[in-house]
Parts: sequence; structure tokens; C-alpha cells
Amino acid sequence: MDLSFITGWLYNNYFAKLIAAIVILLIGIFVGRFCGNLLKKILNELNTDKILKEGGVKVPIEEFFGNALKYLIFFAAIIMALNQLGLATTVLYIILIVILIIIIILIILAFKDFVPNVTAGFFIHQKRNLNVGDFISVNDVEGEIININLVETKIKTKNGDIMYIPNSMLTKNNVRKMKKK
Repeated sequence: MDLSFITGWLYNNYFAKLIAAIVILLIGIFVGRFCGNLLKKILNELNTDKILKEGGVKVPIEEFFGNALKYLIFFAAIIMALNQLGLATTVLYIILIVILIIIIILIILAFKDFVPNVTAGFFIHQKRNLNVGDFISVNDVEGEIININLVETKIKTKNGDIMYIPNSMLTKNNVRKMKKK
């Protein structure tokens, strides 16, 4: 019995799957870049970053969500290409779990200072005990409050320097209001 026909067919079948996997990856890269750039442009047209900056949030949301969509599509293309090659789904699940854990850790690290400052910002705005124009002293910083937003308070010192104090620092430390000089 001649087995060369069967081995040739298997080799050609695997080669076809490999070509299909490469095509899937290339299409995924193209679609990922296109969709990522499209989302950035849409968010830019909506002035998302400008609106958030006015609210005191200085995170480039347009760039973040554009890149997140791009890499999500890349990841989906990689999974489809690996699936085309017949790799076990357990390997894909392990990769997905590791990536999700890394993303969760990065999000926690990114927001570890942001959340307390926003919470303190809401507290400061609710209590209304600090206002623009007040002269305050906190730790070693003395000056006039120029601006209060959700994340930080902008203070102009006697020397004319501008200091940005995180709002959580204003709620955790003793703040002394001084009379205008």
C-alpha cells in the first residue's frame, strides 16, 4: 500500500492551514490599525480629550481607546490564526487569562492615585470650605488658590510659582486658611 498520497495530502492540508493563518494575521493587522485610527478620529471629532481636560481629567482617552481597540483586534486575529492551525483551546484560554490579569494589574496601578484624588475633589467641592482666591498653607506650601478641579488644586505661591497639589493631600493633611496679605 502506497502511503505517499496520504502524507502528501496531509502536508498540503497543513500548508494550506498555515497560509490561511498568515492571511488571517495580515487581515487582522490591517483591520486593527484601520479601526483603531478610525476610533481615534471619531473621539477627536467629539473633542473627548478637551472635554475631559475641562473636567480635570488629563488622560488621553482618544489614544487609549484607539490603541485598546487596535490591540483587541490584533489579539482576536492571533486567536483565529492559532485556531486555524488547530492548537488546543486550553492554550488560548491560558493566554487570555494571563493577558486579562496583566490588564487588570495595569488598570489598578494606573488608577491608584487617581481615584483618591477624585474622591477628595468631590469632598472639597461638596464641603465648599476651599475656594478660588483663598490663601492656604498645607505642609510647606503657602499660596493663593487659583483653580480647583477634581484631581488637583492649583496654587500660586508668594514667589509667583505655580504648585499643583493633589486633592487627596488637602483632605489628608491639615490645611490652614490665612488672611489675605
